[in-house]
Formats: sequence, C-alpha cells, structure tokens
Amino acid sequence: MWVTKVAFHFGFVIVILRLITSIGQRGRKTFVLLGCEKGGKYIRYKKDLEVTENGTGCPFRLRGYQVKSSDGWILKLISGSHNHELTNTLVGHPYAGRFTCSEKSMFMDMIDSWVKPKNILLTMK
Repeated sequence: MWVTKVAFHFGFVIVILRLITSIGQRGRKTFVLLGCEKGGKYIRYKKDLEVTENGTGCPFRLRGYQVKSSDGWILKLISGSHNHELTNTLVGHPYAGRFTCSEKSMFMDMIDSWVKPKNILLTMK
C-alpha cells in the first residue's frame, strides 16, 4: 500500500484499525480507517505488573473512501498529530523485517524446487 510506504519513510507504521465493506447494503459506504500502530489503549493481561505507557493512544488517523467511478481511493486526514517521537530508523521492527515481493517469489521458487530448508535459510540471510 502506498500509505504504508510513506509512513515507513517518515518513521512510523500505519495499521488498519477498521475496514467496512458495503456488500449491496443501502446507505453503507466502503471505507478503511488507518492509524498509527502506537494508537489504541494498552490492556494489561497481568494486574500485578507496573506498566509504563510509551506513546500509547496516538491520535493519528486517516480515513479512506473507495471511489466508485475508478479503482482508486480518497484519503482524508482526521488527526495528523502524534504524541510520540518518530524514529529515524525502524531497524529491528517486525515491519522492517518483512519479505519483499521478489524475496517471496524467490522463496516459493526454492520450495517448488525442493531445496533443503537449511539452504533456503542461508540464501535468505
């Protein structure tokens, strides 16, 4: 997605908060609500641990509407501020460690060619 690449360039990660699709229902429009990954509320799973909040509840939000006449989307900025510092690099972040499309196709080609897993791992590293 174009939005995720732009956000990654600026030092934060965009996630889909809500996706509503209208499947022939009157009065409903297809839209997607995007937000910063540090948005939302932290829910503790252990009550006895002390928790420090590190930028949780980020108000950054984008709403995207699907254009009926074409295959595109319109993005509207709901809130453009962050309550945390943007990082210079996302090294070590799970998003940065994802495979690219070319790496995925190379991986699938190696699996189809019955390459041993240890050789696949060495090639991907």
